[in-house]
Amino acid sequence: MSSPGLILLLSGPNLNLLGEREPAIYGPGTLADHVAVATAAASNRGYALEHVQTNHEGSLVEAVHAARGRAEAIIVNAGALSHTSWSLHDALAAFEGVVVELHLSNPAAREPFRHTSVIAPVSDGCIAGFGGIGYDLAVEAVDKLLTAPRVG
Repeated sequence: MSSPGLILLLSGPNLNLLGEREPAIYGPGTLADHVAVATAAASNRGYALEHVQTNHEGSLVEAVHAARGRAEAIIVNAGALSHTSWSLHDALAAFEGVVVELHLSNPAAREPFRHTSVIAPVSDGCIAGFGGIGYDLAVEAVDKLLTAPRVG
């Protein structure tokens, strides 16, 4: 990797509205709050963190492509695209680093259409349902996956 220790954090559609949009489900924290938590968690573990938020599926795909050979890991909160975006699935499948799927809420406890993630099969794991602390947990998971011996 040309940029050692880089984690890419991807935020999908409508996450720019966090703090305003359905706080009973997503909590009171803004996207900036969550990115600050992730940035601090990454820095404390010796990583740089780059964040991309977009409401456009193709922009997420392009961000994954741009991370190839540059980032060691991707943490992706794709929002509703987690359940529908086969193009994001395919882009993440071509990424050779660690991929951690992240959700503020617990999709399995919500509407049936949210129960299946097309991102899950190309992710190393998923952090879901822990609200804003999920960002710290996702960075911790990345660190452990990058530094621990891989099994399987």
